[in-house]
Amino acid sequence: MHYTYLDCLALFGVGGAHPGGLRLTKQILSEEKINEQTAMLEIGCGTGQTAAHLAQQYGCSISALDNNGIMVEKARQRFNSLDSPVDIKLGDTENLPYPEANFDIVLSESVLAFTNVGTTIPELKRVLKPNGILLAIETVLEQPIPETERDHIMDFYTFPQLWTEAEWLTVFKQAGFQQIDSTTYQASSEQIDEQHAADFTLSEDIDDALLEILEKHQEITKQYKDILGYRIFRCR
Repeated sequence: MHYTYLDCLALFGVGGAHPGGLRLTKQILSEEKINEQTAMLEIGCGTGQTAAHLAQQYGCSISALDNNGIMVEKARQRFNSLDSPVDIKLGDTENLPYPEANFDIVLSESVLAFTNVGTTIPELKRVLKPNGILLAIETVLEQPIPETERDHIMDFYTFPQLWTEAEWLTVFKQAGFQQIDSTTYQASSEQIDEQHAADFTLSEDIDDALLEILEKHQEITKQYKDILGYRIFRCR
């Protein structure tokens, strides 16, 4: 069977796989005004680590979405075990199963790059209330690289696009966001170690091919550490 990087994350049940992990998530959210009346959506929720934190920390209305059935089931188990009132759905970010102007905040942690951004970002804008906020942590290309190397990275991660910060800013503006702030994220060695210790919800009978994918991911991360960077985008 041919596995992708996303299959690997799902079968290992990796929580907090995005840059900065849960620590960065908490930092970003601490700067927003969130209370029990806040309606939030997390897309690409994975095993539900962030959504569970939101429900427990803020007691607000949380919706969570992922397009991987394995991830959704693992997230549902997490929410049930923590008695977290999270509304989780199996669905597609490019065709969100929510009405217009439904959320105050949409959170996307290393998700957009895996989607057709030209469709996904307008969908996120559609479900946000007027003056609603999109918080996104995304991979950016820090400097030009040969097309063959760019294609290699995109093929491994199944990225439809691999963009510079300027290209991300352009597509956010095209979707109708008026105020866009971008912050560079630079992980310390301590934070990297912490992220590698992210929580796991393993599936049974893990294939050796999945371990090879994890090793390849680590190789790419090391090889392109000065080429692939990360930004925290705050759009409204």
